[in-house]
Amino acid sequence: MQTVSSAPRIEGQCLPGFEPVGETFAENFDKRKEVGAAFCAWYRGQKVVDLWGGWADPESKLSWQSDSLIPVFSATKGFVAVCLALLRQRGSWQPQIPLQTYWPAFQNIGDGAIQTGDLLNHRSGLCALDHPLDQEALDNREKILSALESQQPLWPPGSAQGYGAVTFGLYAGELVRRLSGRSVGRFLAEEVAGPWQADVFLGLPEQHFSRMAKLIPPGAKDFWTKVVPTLLFGNSVETRIYRAFLRSNSDTARAFANPADLGRRGLPLFNHPQVWQMELPWVNGIASARGLATLYAEMIGAGPSHPNAKLEPETLAALEKRQSWSRDRVLRKDMGYSFGFVKEEGHLYSPEITSFGHPGAGGSVGWADPRRNLAFGYVMNRMDHRLRSPRALALSHSLYRCL
Repeated sequence: MQTVSSAPRIEGQCLPGFEPVGETFAENFDKRKEVGAAFCAWYRGQKVVDLWGGWADPESKLSWQSDSLIPVFSATKGFVAVCLALLRQRGSWQPQIPLQTYWPAFQNIGDGAIQTGDLLNHRSGLCALDHPLDQEALDNREKILSALESQQPLWPPGSAQGYGAVTFGLYAGELVRRLSGRSVGRFLAEEVAGPWQADVFLGLPEQHFSRMAKLIPPGAKDFWTKVVPTLLFGNSVETRIYRAFLRSNSDTARAFANPADLGRRGLPLFNHPQVWQMELPWVNGIASARGLATLYAEMIGAGPSHPNAKLEPETLAALEKRQSWSRDRVLRKDMGYSFGFVKEEGHLYSPEITSFGHPGAGGSVGWADPRRNLAFGYVMNRMDHRLRSPRALALSHSLYRCL
């Protein structure tokens, strides 16, 4: 086992054969402006990579530790998806069953035609909320339910796909509550994170506050030197999304606009303990890299419980398959989903089409490749403005080259 020491601020280990991942991790600091980060990977029951380094808080010169925590934004949706996978495995729901069976108010939404699988595969048409929600309302279940149950689909359910940037977590989190009798954060803690020893949270207990790294959102310089040129002159996915944001009635703008308090201008709020403690199941999951990697590794039997997977073969087979794949009306690109997880899209994170996971804004990602028995997690504090962070992609590509 080799200790990575190519840079004094980087700590951790790579098993023999995986040293190039350590070199890539160091390059992220030297060439890609990483500030603080961690990367962990499990392969066939071995923790083959476990790296961390940089500053958890550059202003106070606090170093990133092996167990440092950070908000992972939409990677939170993967936490919700694994809860739902367990509940399906226990017979609590089926994708072809109308959602109103589990949530009676849905008889008045979309003419009662929304199937449970449509909701979880971003095909329900419920990608946006018209009823405004502020930060205070997000801690009030009655207000949230009022907004959710008064919303009508933007298109006929099942006819198109559109990423529910906010709504997926709200609807799916409430579904977990109705199926299990527990909030999704509590279910995650009691049925997943605790038993699997995965360092992930949705609603952070106070005793872990001292482990939190400081999030560094994109600043004004990033906006003017990166976002604006991409908007005006680019031809990328980000260009299409940024331009769609400028049209307030577009599916993209509507999907991300509400709640406004936690949008781009509200990113500094994710450094506040009040937000850490909330259960916002689309955005404020908190994790270490070890936690993300272990979560996905235990699902597929690549982690400490190897070769035994927490998810049964039938459950995993459903996640390996693209349940939906089409042009996404919100993200403006071809995308695939499988009951809450994002599917691999053209060798982005993995060359394996059956792999799945979920990235988050800024760059964080948790990913599982059942065919190779591989899982990894990456977290960082300096957020990238791109849809898929080059730092995360560099690490995942380096990891696969070592196999």
